[in-house]
Amino acid sequence: MSVDKETIWLIIGFVGQALFSARFIVQWIKSEREKKSVFPIAFWYFSIAGGVTLFAYAVYRQDPVFIVGQLSGLFIYFRNLYFVVYERKNLKID
Repeated sequence: MSVDKETIWLIIGFVGQALFSARFIVQWIKSEREKKSVFPIAFWYFSIAGGVTLFAYAVYRQDPVFIVGQLSGLFIYFRNLYFVVYERKNLKID
């Protein structure tokens, strides 16, 4: 049984969407536990993993709107992850 290229890319697209959606579940659970709105570091990792996967899917589909949307999101996710890591690093030094 062989799987065609289109099916593989559909699976990649769905995996990317699942990763991207999982970030909201992670954020919701963490916020419920802390009884306030928080963004755990896992939120940014899921954002990046989903964003990269969806970006690859968008490039395969040659959809410029989707490509620009994912690229701009990835910049924001990486920047926020940088802030979180930088802040944690500085808290350990002080």
